[in-house]
Amino acid sequence: MKITAAVTEHEAAPFELQELELGALQPGEVLVEIAASGICHTDLIIRDQWLPVPLPAVLGHEGAGTVAAVGSAVTRFSPGDRVGITFNSCGVCPTCLRGRSTYCHDFFGRNFAAARPDGTSALSRDGELVHAHFFGQSSFATHSVATERNVVKRPDFVELDVAAPFGCGIQTGAGAVLNVMRPQAGSSLAVFGTGAVGLSAVMAGVIAGCTTIVGVDIRAARLELARELGATHVVDATETDVGEEVRRITGGGANFSLETSGETSALRTAVDCLAPTGECGVIGAPPSGAEVALDVNNILVSGRVVRGIVEGDSVPELFLPQLLELWQLGRFPVDRMMTYYDFDQINEAAHDAETGTTIKPVLRIGA
Repeated sequence: MKITAAVTEHEAAPFELQELELGALQPGEVLVEIAASGICHTDLIIRDQWLPVPLPAVLGHEGAGTVAAVGSAVTRFSPGDRVGITFNSCGVCPTCLRGRSTYCHDFFGRNFAAARPDGTSALSRDGELVHAHFFGQSSFATHSVATERNVVKRPDFVELDVAAPFGCGIQTGAGAVLNVMRPQAGSSLAVFGTGAVGLSAVMAGVIAGCTTIVGVDIRAARLELARELGATHVVDATETDVGEEVRRITGGGANFSLETSGETSALRTAVDCLAPTGECGVIGAPPSGAEVALDVNNILVSGRVVRGIVEGDSVPELFLPQLLELWQLGRFPVDRMMTYYDFDQINEAAHDAETGTTIKPVLRIGA
């Protein structure tokens, strides 16, 4: 069948809406007619080749829509189901079998290879392969081929254009707090970067009962929204020594910190601003090969922890419904950071995300 998709032709190229051919489903695949897709920072750094994803490709990994067809082996979904799409995993490696699919042994292959595990693609153009299956979906398209493992049903109470970004950025920030750090009530949390992931973490900190939540950024509008969404303090990184200010605010250091911007200098500060036995979560993705220098004794002597966090340690079938219920109750108002664009405005949306004009762009693609 013919579909329309936003193709990334080469490094740093603009997205181009093109007509592509979509082939037959494999047994475990689910065809989703996409209603909406969030644009994530990861889509933009892949477009710019910070990580080696093959091009030309169709990106997008925060899709939501309606099931149009299912493969012969699919049992959990039927045409007409309202669904969101999240990250992909193999389901059979040791970490997947322990319920830790965000650390799947084949996470890179299933999410960044832009092809099925057998090397094929569901998409083609004039008989030539176009890379797809990015994060098991490639949702910058009118139709997306996902797998039974990375599709989650969406309740009727949430519109699909609100639900779409929950599949990556929102669950990443919220899950880092609620699933990984699990702060006790009264804890302090410093969030470096108040984009979509960071603001999700701020709101999760409120839900967890953190009484000191510090948002750090370089954009005044984002810091103001962070305050409105629950940050008790905000720090403009262009105006002060951030580490010193966080330590002052928290009375000696934060119990928890999250680095969401991908800036290695911010990661060093996020570690150094911790209290003894504090924990720093690394979420932001810098270019491939980026390194950071840390004071080993600062970590060793005070028992500080530095750990990577992927997709918020989420089990999507369990965690995403919980987040959506919190949104329904008004306790997790992530829609306040969303701005909507028509599909043919994808390059405008990407530009607005990169300049900071928009925090979470969401493309309205279909009905």
